Amino acid sequence: MITVNDAFRKFKSRLELNEKEQTNATARHTDVRDYLDTKFEIDRSFLTGSYARYTKTKPLKDIDIFFVLKKAGKDYRAKAPSVVLGDFYDALVEKYGKDAVRKQSRSVNVDFGVVVDADDNTDYRVMSIDVVPAYASGDDYEIPDDDTGKWIKTNPKTHAEKATAAHQAFSSEWKGLVRMVKYWNNNPRHGKEKPVKPSFLIEVMALQCLYGDWQGRFDYEIQGLFATLADRILDTWPDPAGLGPPISDGMDAQQKQRARTLLQTATREASLAIDHARQGRNGEALKAWRALFGPKFPLS
Repeated sequence: MITVNDAFRKFKSRLELNEKEQTNATARHTDVRDYLDTKFEIDRSFLTGSYARYTKTKPLKDIDIFFVLKKAGKDYRAKAPSVVLGDFYDALVEKYGKDAVRKQSRSVNVDFGVVVDADDNTDYRVMSIDVVPAYASGDDYEIPDDDTGKWIKTNPKTHAEKATAAHQAFSSEWKGLVRMVKYWNNNPRHGKEKPVKPSFLIEVMALQCLYGDWQGRFDYEIQGLFATLADRILDTWPDPAGLGPPISDGMDAQQKQRARTLLQTATREASLAIDHARQGRNGEALKAWRALFGPKFPLS
């Protein structure tokens, strides 16, 4: 029977994007970028978000693409965020159909209709892409925020640099642990609403909550991470780039309390799984971890 630590290694590998998934993702985002180049005056586009930072978990969805608009073109920046989001929405509906396109507060989502099976597999296909209109602002960017009716600053490069630094400082295990917690966050047992929103908040919190030296035990590190996230989920978590609104603003007080409760439950379940292994009940430990995370966690 596989050991718990080896199971975690296998779990981590399963959450990493393989060549087939990367090929499909490339085809999808290239198609979207080529099309929008014909509809808008775009200076450049680039991948960003957790996909670009290698913290994206499975199933593969919501790949972020920044579309940096030319300042000499249509002056969306002088208008309400809803205008540019509406125009991008209309353009994408022309190509992908109304049922596949959805406006969000800072982006437009394109869903490719991929079905996820019981084991969280998508036949190596990306489920969706998020299109983010943007303007360059020095070394930073401004993106529309329809919730506030304002344009907000951000810097994906800073986010990526901080994630890389944290990963290197934690013996190159940081991103794997972040993907695991994000996968837990996607577990359907939580209901329609994820415990932590946006999932980027998990990554932001992990910059501070996952620290020190890697001890070589996935089970202890995960249990400790869940416990620390539960203790600090009510805190205010600023944008790591120091530009936009706090990332924790994505949840209200009631949602944060729910997240805290579910993170505390995850902490207890992790402790029980560790105790199973400590008592020599390896099979029960594996089952407990699978129940906590979902079907990507291996039993053998």
